[in-house]
Amino acid sequence: MSSGPITETVTLSQARDLIGCLSHEQSVLLLAPPGVGKSDVVHQAARAAGLECKSLLGTQIAPEDVSGVPRIVGERSVFCPPRVLLPENATKFCLFLDELPACAPDVQKAFYSLLLERRIGEYLLPEGTWVVAAGNRAEDKALVRTISSALVNRVLILNVRIDVPEWITWAHANYVRADVVAFIEQNPDALLRPVPDKVAPFSTPRAWASLARALDLVGARGQLTPALVRALAVGRVSEDDARRFATAWLGSPAESTALEEKLNWALAELGLSARAHNCLESESIATVRELVRRNDDELLEVRNFSETTLREVKAKLALHGLSLGMKV
Repeated sequence: MSSGPITETVTLSQARDLIGCLSHEQSVLLLAPPGVGKSDVVHQAARAAGLECKSLLGTQIAPEDVSGVPRIVGERSVFCPPRVLLPENATKFCLFLDELPACAPDVQKAFYSLLLERRIGEYLLPEGTWVVAAGNRAEDKALVRTISSALVNRVLILNVRIDVPEWITWAHANYVRADVVAFIEQNPDALLRPVPDKVAPFSTPRAWASLARALDLVGARGQLTPALVRALAVGRVSEDDARRFATAWLGSPAESTALEEKLNWALAELGLSARAHNCLESESIATVRELVRRNDDELLEVRNFSETTLREVKAKLALHGLSLGMKV
């Protein structure tokens, strides 16, 4: 039997569910490398519960931002907690303490009663308020201080891992470029790389999503070239992943097709749903060129054309480096 440390991990979706189950009574601390989506999952959990999410960034607060400042009431001094921690309407909310492990020791100490008792001085947070924290680990080479044992004993720590199928599902739902998603499907280890010893871009889920958006923006102007794809990738993800992605991109039929040829495609070649195709056909939009000349507002005026349909059309165009509103 191993005598080494035991570290159990949870996926982002599991962390989101646990936050919803526990955070009204127990303070939760998510620990994970940079760029995996810790902040997003906290906001998702709060939104699903109908709670406003208020954030405090650990690296930018002082002890008085937690405990408040004193004022004289009669012959006594009373600490007045900050509004972000104790709103006047006494409505429960989600308090998100981002980068908690990066807090200075005196700031960590100011959080003790908040984390354990939901109390700031003599004031209690509104009943049902969530307290959720997040941060990086020492091995992530981020700004991390030693967490006091007293603080550790006041939170439930969830070590978060990246689950590739879970990320791919998220990427499809959020219309991340097909070439980026396909590369991660074929190279799952590339989704998250260790933080390098030198200061340089490195691969994380956030970095890949950002690269996909950069490619969409440049592709929308018909300016994507192999050299630019390499430059954008090297500037956002680990160098080896960037070069392999650029090589894979050159073999992508969607990108190797000339812009003029794509503009002359019949609308059917985009693979739109029957609903989207019928809406556009009713406006006599029969080619990709006619479609990309329209903007969002023009399409939303089409009968039965919804926001969902608009997102579908934009996602299909983005797969080929195209977008609405192009001057062609």
